[in-house]
Amino acid sequence: MLIAKFVGVVIVAYLLGSIPFGLIIGKLKKGVDIRQYGSGKTGATNLMRVAGTKFGLLALALDVVKGTAAVALATIIVPHSIGALSVPGMPLYFQHLAQVAAGLAALLGHNWPVFARFKGGRGVTAYFGTVFAIFAPAGIFGAEVLAIAALRSRHMSLGSLLGASATLGLMLPLTVVYKLLPPIYLGYGAIAVGLIVYQHRDNIRRLREGTERRLW
Repeated sequence: MLIAKFVGVVIVAYLLGSIPFGLIIGKLKKGVDIRQYGSGKTGATNLMRVAGTKFGLLALALDVVKGTAAVALATIIVPHSIGALSVPGMPLYFQHLAQVAAGLAALLGHNWPVFARFKGGRGVTAYFGTVFAIFAPAGIFGAEVLAIAALRSRHMSLGSLLGASATLGLMLPLTVVYKLLPPIYLGYGAIAVGLIVYQHRDNIRRLREGTERRLW
């Protein structure tokens, strides 16, 4: 029964993450496939450039919600009291495993969505959605860093990289030093941020060359 719950949570989380809101909004509101423009991604930033700020912000909000919903579903279906594994210094609850598995599945779905021929976004908004559900203070802190860096530099890619890294930077001392968070959360953050950096490898190259696209 527990294995079935885990498998079900992961599948649903991936399907939630696979909903390409940027692509859907672009087609409904502007009649365009945003994958044919700009970065070729289905995320909110590309939609913002193609269809306008209003629609980009709508896609951003929906992408965050789907990430949050995936982890929230895992939290509901796999109760915290079901038991714990033996981990030095801190119990590892099955619910934590389910949350992390759901978060990663949603992130993979956002980047490689089954509903959009596996051509999706870079994972930033979906990641923040999962972090809001896993440990909200880290998500809020990272979102603030993202907004400030993006607005000051006018590079959403730079803001995204710094914001995602900031969530990990906050979780690190809370896990290692103060023992306030389960280690698996930190592990998830490290994997997710690594994936986000990988997805931004072309942006990083353009930032170094001074040719990165700017907001507005």
